[in-house]
Amino acid sequence: MQEQNDNILQDFQKDVIDESFKQPVVVDFWAEWCGPCKVLGPVLEKLAAKSDGAWKLVKIDTDVNPELAQMFGIRSIPLVKIFKDGNEADEFVGALPEQKIVEWLNKHIKITKTSDYDVAIKLLAEGDKSGATALLEQMLDGEQHKRARVLLAKLCLFTDMQKAETFIEGLDPEKEDWEITEALKTITGLFAQLKDKSVFPDATVRSTFLQACSAIQSQEFNLALDLFIAAIREDRYYMDDYARKLCIALFKYLGEEHPATISHRRDFGRALYI
Repeated sequence: MQEQNDNILQDFQKDVIDESFKQPVVVDFWAEWCGPCKVLGPVLEKLAAKSDGAWKLVKIDTDVNPELAQMFGIRSIPLVKIFKDGNEADEFVGALPEQKIVEWLNKHIKITKTSDYDVAIKLLAEGDKSGATALLEQMLDGEQHKRARVLLAKLCLFTDMQKAETFIEGLDPEKEDWEITEALKTITGLFAQLKDKSVFPDATVRSTFLQACSAIQSQEFNLALDLFIAAIREDRYYMDDYARKLCIALFKYLGEEHPATISHRRDFGRALYI
């Protein structure tokens, strides 16, 4: 019997106390014969499922675990306790209405709602570009419109440059604090210049530079970076260090985890300083 009691207490320590250091743990003390418990239990289970991991629900049958009921001095069920950082933080008794339970939880648990922007990012990761675009366009009149505009500009940069320019028009990269905004402005600026190649001064490096620009337009990013790095080595300050600026813009546009960024970062650094 002592061994069984020890196991029950060890399980409670592991499943409730230890876990409460990672996330709040709500413990529902219930019993099969308890009518109100059968009303409350499904409500707690539904709220836990909707919390997206913000808190954990542990159900303890007081008939099966009388030692725990005795330890907590439980005289009436259903009894719900919440544990945080190893300690009991609060409790309520009885089958409260769902809204009252939500209010009680909100006092102790910070539940972060997934933003539409985060959902759009997830859709992109899953390959659903049209779904992400539709969601971002719905955000243009809301509080997150600036972030939506930046991402929409990135999505249509190579299919509709004019639209991309419209999305980023008026955004200040320093104020908005999005590196991608500066990258988009740099790349759209290049595309505008490429309409009249006479703006690119005659120089030995001009041919290499224009080949790199053409590679960007065709989204051959590895080739573009190879050629821009070659241009940096040949004439670092052509058009006010333009090849360096475009390399940085591509790195920001593609992201630090993109294979082209990873494979060219070292060569880019060497071209600048060796």
